[in-house]
Amino acid sequence: MCYDLIMFNILQSLSKTVHLSLGLAVLLFIGLFFAGGDWAFDRMFWSWLFRYFHVVAGIMWIGLLWYVNFVQIPSMPKIADEQKPAITKVIAPAVLFWFRWAAFATIVTGLIVAYLNGYVHQALALGIGSGGGKNTAIGIGMWLGLIMAFNVWFIIWPNQKKFLGIVECSPEEKPIALKKSLIASRINTLFSLPMLLSMVVAQNLY
Repeated sequence: MCYDLIMFNILQSLSKTVHLSLGLAVLLFIGLFFAGGDWAFDRMFWSWLFRYFHVVAGIMWIGLLWYVNFVQIPSMPKIADEQKPAITKVIAPAVLFWFRWAAFATIVTGLIVAYLNGYVHQALALGIGSGGGKNTAIGIGMWLGLIMAFNVWFIIWPNQKKFLGIVECSPEEKPIALKKSLIASRINTLFSLPMLLSMVVAQNLY
């Protein structure tokens, strides 16, 4: 009974749930290490760690991208006008906060992984002069990710700020800003599957 109450208390709080998840991940890592992992804390370890951060941030980024395009945008016409402020004033700003910073974290951690593994230059050059193959595959994914992150920070976010009323703009500008944001978001959705494909191909088929 006491255990149930403790777990109920933890799971009612997102912060406590995330901290517990992080704690379990750390304990799992320690357990795997002492169960025969015997990893050296060298370049390979840091590459693994930042790849883990890269995957976590990428899940948050692409998950929110798909939430917006598959759930929020199609649902808006079905929501009564008096209820729409709950989306535009509360949910959308929160989504955009996590969305843009997850994009930033995904790009930064991805570049760190590429640097630690010694292929950042070859990948950004799309494998030209280095035999192609894996460098070309991961490079395509990196460039698609960079384009998508550019769209997030320099097209989607500035235009969403206008549409959501976070920055001042004329009533005529709002629908234009929304359209620009929507097109950039759809471009990112278009690129998301090819980007993920190239990343997975590079890690598993070469």
